[in-house]
Amino acid sequence: MSDASRLLLVVNRAAGTAGDDAVEAAVRTLRAGADVEVVATGSAAELDAAVAARDGRRLVVLGGDGSVHAVARALDRAGALDPADPVGIVARGTGNDLARTLGLPLDPEEGAAVVLAGRPRPLDLLDDDAGGLVVNAVHAGVGARAGAQADRLKERLGVAAYPVGAALAGVSSPGWLLRVEVDGRVATHPSEGWAADGTCDVLMLGVCTGRSIGGGTPLAPQAEPDDGLADVVVAIATGPVARAAFAAALTSGDHVDRPDVLVLRGRQVSVAGGPVDLDADGEVEEGVLARTWRVRRHGWSVLAPPHR
Repeated sequence: MSDASRLLLVVNRAAGTAGDDAVEAAVRTLRAGADVEVVATGSAAELDAAVAARDGRRLVVLGGDGSVHAVARALDRAGALDPADPVGIVARGTGNDLARTLGLPLDPEEGAAVVLAGRPRPLDLLDDDAGGLVVNAVHAGVGARAGAQADRLKERLGVAAYPVGAALAGVSSPGWLLRVEVDGRVATHPSEGWAADGTCDVLMLGVCTGRSIGGGTPLAPQAEPDDGLADVVVAIATGPVARAAFAAALTSGDHVDRPDVLVLRGRQVSVAGGPVDLDADGEVEEGVLARTWRVRRHGWSVLAPPHR
């Protein structure tokens, strides 16, 4: 069990946040209530070393979903991802989607205050059969292609990179022949008569414990991050008009009511076909032929405001 009065604040040097004012503001707030050591890491090896040398300090991440994802993986590799030992999050990324789902402040000083006063909230994880894990959401198809476009635009456009990336991807994405299974059954729309059985073009697949991607886009608006189930969203809106309508509805969460969108919930989700790109917590993997995710219920915990 880590010591809540001694904190190790991890900053992702590669993300360019190690020297900005947000770090100083967060450290100043944290040091008002705890002994704080700051470490900037730029690789998985450096992160592993920081986790191994933390000497009982509670881990706090200053960064976005990618940074939180990286720290969770490092803790998991070390066998130290324990729901009884919460992680603090000071949101400082472009998207901050996990923070949004949990109601964490997006201001660094306010986020640091929650780290000091928050309570542990157990959260689910997604483990995949390639040795990875997901803390918020993984999506395949046009969303992952949009994420790759956004990565190239983030430095210039900030959070606006996500809708711009989505627009660029949407124009050029015809869909992918994907077979999607949820708890061993092919994802089938009960009233519209279509199924993601490998013969139907899928525009986008989302497997989510959190509610949003891309800086607040509500891909799975009803998802609960601690109920032991993944929300699975399958969209077959592959025609030009349908793609545009799906994209517009996605911004408000109304896409879940479209006849070309199916929402299911389950403990295990598999996809095969493609090849298709995946985006897991903002980390893009290209050309995937098959992947299976399983929910690890309450696999870790985060310091969060009281949950109602």
